[in-house]
Amino acid sequence: MADVLRLLLKVAEKAANVARVCRQEAPLFQLLVQEKTGDDKNKKFVQDFKTLADVVIQEMIRHDVGAQFPEMADFIHGEESNKFENGLGESVTVTVCRTEEKTAALLATVLDGDRAAASLLARAIHQDPATVEANTDGLTIPLSPSELAIWIDPIDATSQYIEGREEVLEEGHLSPSGLHCALVLIGVYLRSTGEPVMGVINQPFHHKDPAGGGWRGRHFWGVSCGSINVCSVSRPKDGEDQGLSVVLSSSEKQVVKDALISLCIPDKVMYASGAGYKILCVIQGLADVYILSEGSTFKWDSCAPHALLRALGGGVVDLTKSLQSTSGVQDHAAELTYHQADTECKGADRWANRGGLVAYRDCSKLSGIIAALKGKL
Repeated sequence: MADVLRLLLKVAEKAANVARVCRQEAPLFQLLVQEKTGDDKNKKFVQDFKTLADVVIQEMIRHDVGAQFPEMADFIHGEESNKFENGLGESVTVTVCRTEEKTAALLATVLDGDRAAASLLARAIHQDPATVEANTDGLTIPLSPSELAIWIDPIDATSQYIEGREEVLEEGHLSPSGLHCALVLIGVYLRSTGEPVMGVINQPFHHKDPAGGGWRGRHFWGVSCGSINVCSVSRPKDGEDQGLSVVLSSSEKQVVKDALISLCIPDKVMYASGAGYKILCVIQGLADVYILSEGSTFKWDSCAPHALLRALGGGVVDLTKSLQSTSGVQDHAAELTYHQADTECKGADRWANRGGLVAYRDCSKLSGIIAALKGKL
């Protein structure tokens, strides 16, 4: 399974390269945006965009993982439909072909015959990235690829990716919006139980290269399997409790905001874009918890970062189940799982985290949050 992790780190970096190419080439980017409709539309937003970059990244990951681990090929799931409509109204199924030339020819049909743009994108899809630094030597995980399934969120925080605001990240501080909120998320879970066991997060737009001016990214990964808990992020050090800090969506319910303002230290009720980025803030220790009272996130948003939090001793729980539980806040039944669709719903909503969620690194912080919100929702 360490081989699976190494492959996922590699394909996540390939995905980051595709995302950067699509943003850096303005004529290409203008062709990429297509609004989602029907059951695939996220009801939280007035406009929710599917980009060709999303679809290409998803299908590239599906192709590369399926090629190396055929037993996983039918268990790789993504946010996006791989059907795209071109300017002529033709429906094109986007896949990654065996050669760069064939992929370029297929993409040209989506891009209304723009062969230059299609070739640029195909080159990024088929080009292997430079070596991805990750200390996975000696990591042995007692699982077989045949036990695993994958959730892909090809570009989380798509709206931030499309808007493209370039914020400078200040080390040790949460930044509420900008390109850095756009993440590639690849989460691995057990087919039998839905338990998240591995996650890779790539942040394609972390900083600009002072020499060339191009964007550079960084990645995070974690494995949580039985007694094996390894993460690229350091575990929090025991020390003086500085009080509670939370990160929320700016559209969070006022009753939740009011309850947390009274619970948190001043200026530590913070807001940020992107579900994946908000959970990453918790992973990094920039916030203690992320709370969402709405069912507007999905399995592909939470699977990858959930695995990292588990490796750090935390987790992601269903908020509604936690508030209703009589077993205490560490009720195992409240932890999110990733293998079962909600058959009462249609389209993307079948995979929504309908009860809201709380992402945390420290169980004691979770306890305070649940106590503060009981009876409020």
